[in-house]
Amino acid sequence: MTAIWKNDGDGWSLLSPAGFPDEAALHRLIGDEPQLLPLAGSPQLTVLGSEVLLGNGYADLIAIEPSGRVVVIEVKLARNSEARRAVVAQVLTYAAFLRGMDPDRFEKEILQQHLQKSGHVSLADAVAEDIQGAAFDRAVFDSGLKASLADGRFRLVLVLDEAPQELVRLVGYLAVIAEKVIIDLVTVSSYDVGSSRVLVPQRVDPEYQPADSPRSFVQSTTASTVEGPAEFDEEIAKTDGELRVLLVALRDWAVALHAENVIRLQTYRGKSDLITLLPRLRPDNAGLVCVYFYPERKSLGLEMYRSAFERRCPEAIPVIEEILGEPMSAKPWVKEKLPLLYTRLLPALTDAYRTAARGRVSN
Repeated sequence: MTAIWKNDGDGWSLLSPAGFPDEAALHRLIGDEPQLLPLAGSPQLTVLGSEVLLGNGYADLIAIEPSGRVVVIEVKLARNSEARRAVVAQVLTYAAFLRGMDPDRFEKEILQQHLQKSGHVSLADAVAEDIQGAAFDRAVFDSGLKASLADGRFRLVLVLDEAPQELVRLVGYLAVIAEKVIIDLVTVSSYDVGSSRVLVPQRVDPEYQPADSPRSFVQSTTASTVEGPAEFDEEIAKTDGELRVLLVALRDWAVALHAENVIRLQTYRGKSDLITLLPRLRPDNAGLVCVYFYPERKSLGLEMYRSAFERRCPEAIPVIEEILGEPMSAKPWVKEKLPLLYTRLLPALTDAYRTAARGRVSN
């Protein structure tokens, strides 16, 4: 059990959780910030839809991993009577409905309206934009999605503010006998500390540990994402010449946007020789572009995500395409037109980010 202690000058006192006003508040939190969930294997989740119709019920959230594994998330407050056994029946019912489904039907019938609402044309498009710079492999994704649906190889996630012991035992038992699924039980506690809200997410490890997932299924890439540009700066310090000048220019551009409170700046480091600078907009954590760098190969690129531009600042697309002299796409772009980067492209991208930050997400 998590314990948070506070000292206001008169000694230490134990804080009591503030809780959530209702289930919808916890639901929205997980939908907006799925990376808060400490899941087994630390996959990066892309939320595809909320209140998704599956058979005769609505799944709270449907997400997907870069590997193609489908994720079903159910959210409950402990005070809800369904937080004990009914929530398990719900999530298994949704999994049973999805098992054996064709990927085309999953995308076009089950999730089409949710994808349209978020401005994405396909599942792969949504994932590629969300995991910018994480070396998304479309072939691996398609193969993994097909295997996940065909065999019922899902991740089932139960999120509560507190986990009743009865539920913990049940999840532990299911984790042993259900070889094809990964079951995560997560609690998210909320505390008021001064004027700040503090969240404490924890993965509950039941008495029974889940069996290793079959090796035949493609596992997701473990992302390592940190706030700020410090790790990117470390790689800049190891380079020299024109490459260093370009890296510094891109880094300074992103840092300036962050200083204006236009973006949330993060750095992603992959398992391979890859480090990525991620300037992301709020509230949906979308990035118009990402800057990626392979230090060992001395390869640098700038990727643009058209679907993010279309949602957040469509008026910037023709401006940038005129600068590029070609249609905007997610293909790597930088070195071939280096002079334009300083004189025209970075100023145009700055305007695009500022416009997007002032506006609202298009539905």
